[in-house]
Amino acid sequence: MEQPNLDYINELAAGDELFVNKLLKVIKEELPQEVDLYKKNYNSSAFAKAAENVHKLKHKLGILGLVEGYETAMAYEEELKEGRNTLKNQFEAILKDCNRFINQL
Repeated sequence: MEQPNLDYINELAAGDELFVNKLLKVIKEELPQEVDLYKKNYNSSAFAKAAENVHKLKHKLGILGLVEGYETAMAYEEELKEGRNTLKNQFEAILKDCNRFINQL
């Protein structure tokens, strides 16, 4: 399974450690909040709002180097818009991996 990494961030930063640290700070602050909001909306059966949350989260997955995770999020976002959730467990496992990763930084 694909794992979160800093490859994309390091590529964007081109050696600028200050940029890396600022971006990681934003991700560390926003990711847990966005995950909580997604879960709140999903658990309230507000699937359109949950799809919006997934839309925001997918970009953070891309920033954390998750190409397949980004694709899963795209597909899950569309599922939620249609009232389906077959990718829920897979998507939430990716979020869990991301949270674990950022907490170890």
